Amino acid sequence: MTSARTRERMVAGLRDRGIGNEEVLAAMGRVPRHLFVDEALATRAYEETALPIGWGQTLSQPWEVARMTEAVLEFEPRRVLDVGAGSGYQSAVLAELVESVWAVELLPRLARRGRQNLRGLGYANVHFRVGDGRTAWRDRAPFDAGLAAASADSPPQELFGQIRVGGCLVGPVEVGEEQRLLRWVREPDGVRAEDLGPCHFVPLRQPEGASSS
Repeated sequence: MTSARTRERMVAGLRDRGIGNEEVLAAMGRVPRHLFVDEALATRAYEETALPIGWGQTLSQPWEVARMTEAVLEFEPRRVLDVGAGSGYQSAVLAELVESVWAVELLPRLARRGRQNLRGLGYANVHFRVGDGRTAWRDRAPFDAGLAAASADSPPQELFGQIRVGGCLVGPVEVGEEQRLLRWVREPDGVRAEDLGPCHFVPLRQPEGASSS
């Protein structure tokens, strides 16, 4: 259930659901998703479903990871901010495609797991920090693009300042009783929002004395 053939079936399903960027599909096929969940869930890693990774957090379903990555890659970024990195899977997919990934996770124990996963797989181009996703890697900004993997009631205004003019930020927001995946494009005179469709993510958590490292 964790074989290359299983990954190929996942990729075929993503293609059938409208993911058209072949570089993204290839990266999804290369990254061993089963290593980013508990061993007991490894056989379900390539199903089209979100999976728990502990501490009330989940690994987003493959389509959402692929769609967010595809939306960011349209802007040909070199440096990408990954907010809410969790166990590191989204960062790994991005690391296959861009020059550097700057990941931040609020929960220290989950961040430790994510950092270990990425180091174990040799992703030397991922920089991992424990801290509040809203301030994230402000000292290393601006980034060409960013991803936010937790939903909020309103756009993450604090993150826009970390994205360069001409870049984009992709993430979920609460709209009524549903979540929508949006891409915000930072323009010289403001931010333009594009609706990429429905999605489902865990809510953005409030920091409780989070620190960076």
